[in-house]
Amino acid sequence: MGSRLLVVRNILKVWALFLVVCAILGAIGWFVDGYRLSTIFIFCGLLLGAGVYWYADRAVLGLVRARDLPQGEAPGLHSTVERLAAVAGVAKPRLSLMPDGLPRACAAGRGLRSSTIAVSSGLLQALPPAELEGVLAHELAHIRHRDVLVQSVAALIAAVLIETSRLGGWFSRALLFVLGPIASAFVHLLLSPKREFDADGRASSICGSPHGLAAALIRLDQASELVAFRGSPAAEPLYTINPFEEEGLAGLFVTHPAVLERVRRLRSLDPQGLDALRAA
Repeated sequence: MGSRLLVVRNILKVWALFLVVCAILGAIGWFVDGYRLSTIFIFCGLLLGAGVYWYADRAVLGLVRARDLPQGEAPGLHSTVERLAAVAGVAKPRLSLMPDGLPRACAAGRGLRSSTIAVSSGLLQALPPAELEGVLAHELAHIRHRDVLVQSVAALIAAVLIETSRLGGWFSRALLFVLGPIASAFVHLLLSPKREFDADGRASSICGSPHGLAAALIRLDQASELVAFRGSPAAEPLYTINPFEEEGLAGLFVTHPAVLERVRRLRSLDPQGLDALRAA
């Protein structure tokens, strides 16, 4: 699928979501008190949509517990991201740091000129330069395709639904049993696993080789099996791979295809380069 078509598809998804929310609120207002309340509810829906659009990235970064990473703290990383962003055709995104040891990365934002890539301390320590570039290029591909906009909105709304269950007090477990599948269905409705294959393919073009990202995916997958990760399962779509154990509530939010299939597709893009790597 062409890059332009991917962008249009993702923008239409967000617009369709906002229109559906406004329509539902308008219908509720009409049922309760006719045209006047319906208009007020629709206006509130528009305000809610604008707030989610402008501030979803900040809320998502709070969800993954990331802080700003100034250029003086990691000049090499900033330089690498700037170079890769120029190749990808996007403005250099802001950088944030997740201060934990599990190698992981994610992206949030609105698109080409207003996005953030968050990396963990473990990622910077675990990956060699070629693999790190592959992961960064993958996140830049999500920015290029506007996947970050849909992912940020989906993750934020799903997280709100999950956290709402805590308002139930002693009834919270039963409430989570209802709201969890609803949030999961919402995420799967907006996000397709194919977006990861498309981002992998674009990342290989940005880096000039698919093998750095392929090796990084294997390393990240192995790390996720060794280190238990705790966090909101609603954030699963944001990461390069799924860092959660696929069980319980987290099992409902799996939107990433199997790592081995992603690696197989990446390797097939440059089989001769793979043979050279094996010979070395």
